[in-house]
Amino acid sequence: SHFGSSRRFELGRCARARRALTPALDVRISTMAGEKQLAGAAKKAKSGGKKAGKQPVRLYSKGVILGYKRSKSNCYANCTLVKIDGVRTAEDAKWYCGKRIAYIYKAKREAKNTKFRVIWGKVRRPHGSSGVVRTKFTKNIPPKAFGGPCRIMMYPS
Repeated sequence: SHFGSSRRFELGRCARARRALTPALDVRISTMAGEKQLAGAAKKAKSGGKKAGKQPVRLYSKGVILGYKRSKSNCYANCTLVKIDGVRTAEDAKWYCGKRIAYIYKAKREAKNTKFRVIWGKVRRPHGSSGVVRTKFTKNIPPKAFGGPCRIMMYPS
């Protein structure tokens, strides 16, 4: 048992020594990355600053479906809670009130020449003070969707 404990101490000391050396490595790696970025910027300046291909613009914010609005024993399936990326306060969440929201999922059977289906909804109001919103969908969201992604459209604005 004595050998094992001293061995453990030695390994710990080596790990501490390694940790002490890593900041210098991080600085070297980050300066190399910075040089690469500067080189890339110089190339863009020579070529006129235009990108090779035009990127499409995303007209929605990403969100995550948290679950139904509920209390300890009651569950309100007609009201779904959604966390919107980048929204941290109730004041920020107010801007999204009235915006359309889409839950897109893939089904087994093809309908209307596609396997993808959409349940549309609307942001109703903020929920609490951390940027979560209450939403109402045309059909109640299935529990399988909890934790899944959704899209909050930037319209109607």
